[in-house]
Amino acid sequence: MSGERILVIEDEPDLLRGLELNLKAEGYGVLTAARGDTGIEQALRERPELVLLDIMLPGMNGLDVCRELRKKGFDAPMIMLTAKAEEVDRVVGLEIGADDYVTKPFGVRELVARIRARLRKHPGESDSKLRFGQAEVDFARHEAWHKGQRVELTGKELEVLRLLAQHRGEIVTRDRLLEEVWGYETYPTTRTVDNHILRLRQKLEDDPSDPRYILSIYGEGYKLV
Repeated sequence: MSGERILVIEDEPDLLRGLELNLKAEGYGVLTAARGDTGIEQALRERPELVLLDIMLPGMNGLDVCRELRKKGFDAPMIMLTAKAEEVDRVVGLEIGADDYVTKPFGVRELVARIRARLRKHPGESDSKLRFGQAEVDFARHEAWHKGQRVELTGKELEVLRLLAQHRGEIVTRDRLLEEVWGYETYPTTRTVDNHILRLRQKLEDDPSDPRYILSIYGEGYKLV
């Protein structure tokens, strides 16, 4: 029994009840909210370890809930639940701070596996800030600066950087980055990782063409020094 608490923000009564029963059976404490605005209040008051967040909600949609919570410094993982097939909703959700998404209908085993993965990899408060060179990143607030200027990082760019920071000075392979950051999503090649590293350098290195901190290790992967 884990004892970790999950806040489920979902307006479909049957689905909300089913999630509550199944998550309790897995040993989690469960909090519930049926509206976006009350979900924000619950999250900030109770500080659960993870949030399951539907995109289509009354009061405030899930994307706005996610955005507002991240602005207020809520750092727990958020997994979005969506019945929509459009890629844009998933991409926007990840870019504004969601950690993962599940498309309805979904299996309980798959959902629980994703929850466990997110809770396992989520860093503690001591890992919430990173500084190197003239760059500073606040993972809790999803904010970054370079030379004192605010820069925008996507959700995946933050996750790539977070994993490198957790293993600072060590080589992190491309395959590990794909597995840890993208998880269940399918990408054809490790070029996805390379593109994210390139964008991180462009945003945070003094000279992206000659990086000093986010380094390539030929034939192996990357490391942050």
